[in-house]
Amino acid sequence: MAAESVLHLLRLHYTDSEEDAAPFVAAHVEYLRRHHADGTFLVSGQTLPTSDGGVIVAHGVDRDAVEALSAQDPFVVAGVARYSITTVTAGRVHPALAGLLG
Repeated sequence: MAAESVLHLLRLHYTDSEEDAAPFVAAHVEYLRRHHADGTFLVSGQTLPTSDGGVIVAHGVDRDAVEALSAQDPFVVAGVARYSITTVTAGRVHPALAGLLG
């Protein structure tokens, strides 16, 4: 299965409190910026309420690669967050996204 036809939903969960993650926010934002710039991350943002964590939608890489990327998040490296990852085969795609997903 081509990596382009696969989406990964990365759900960030704080391991303790949102405040514990605060010292690592700048490095986390840089991590997001890099992977948005290289086209791997399509969408990222905080959940509401923000204390629940955040979500990233990634594409163009396989499951092993997205697991490796999530392990490099400064939040994860610092031990203040962890990811759960759900991988989805894009069966139906809105026309506005079709060009992005191949």
